Amino acid sequence: MAVFFALQTLDVLTTLIGLHMGAKEASLFVGRLLRLGPVEGLLISKCFAIILAAAALAFRRPRVVVFLNYWFAVLIAWNLYTILSALTAHRA
Repeated sequence: MAVFFALQTLDVLTTLIGLHMGAKEASLFVGRLLRLGPVEGLLISKCFAIILAAAALAFRRPRVVVFLNYWFAVLIAWNLYTILSALTAHRA
């Protein structure tokens, strides 16, 4: 769960940086939540992620949390790619 929470934090941070640099949210669900405000929308989406992880553990499905960890690691990598692309495009 420590990895899960660390990944959630990194996802919020990289998403906020990307949004600040002009990136758009790819998820329709999170995109609609962002209408409430970037921080508010992301925190609500993280509450859903935590509920999903807690339900998986309650139903003794720890592999779901492992899957979620991989999923969020890929999302963070995508966010970092988007940030680096924006930085290189800005410098050109």
